[in-house]
Amino acid sequence: MSYREGRFWQPDVTVATVVVDGGRLLMVEETVGGRLVLNQPAGHLEPDESLVEAALRETLEETGWQVRLTAFVGAYQWKAPAADDGSGGRHYLRFAFAAEPLSFDPARPLDEGIVQAIWMTPAELQARAPQHRSPLVWQVAADYLGGRRHSLDLLQHFADASAST
Repeated sequence: MSYREGRFWQPDVTVATVVVDGGRLLMVEETVGGRLVLNQPAGHLEPDESLVEAALRETLEETGWQVRLTAFVGAYQWKAPAADDGSGGRHYLRFAFAAEPLSFDPARPLDEGIVQAIWMTPAELQARAPQHRSPLVWQVAADYLGGRRHSLDLLQHFADASAST
């Protein structure tokens, strides 16, 4: 049964942050399904959280870095391929941000599954394409490197719709 036939469907809403310092990108190595993969600091939007808040939180939790968001890079839609066992095939809606690093807490424990946060040049990241968690990793980085930047004002968050009349 499809969503058009009455089944509820909802994509996974995620955020990702392109943090750049001295021409290097802040990436995370993480273990997913027993495989070591590369990703931007990224994760799921939580209830009652704005996209901006989620990006700041995920970056801190996965890397130990406090950052300042500087731009909205874009919104990306991707459907993961289904595995042989029928799992997978999830739909993702990723909201990507650009940021600059502010401060680092080396004592902060990283999220479960995160092996390490590492700084990589764009060439190093591209050379490790087979390890990217999804095709969104390079697409977001390439868009940022190509100059794609939008004002954070494009994003609006209304915490309490009943407060505005």
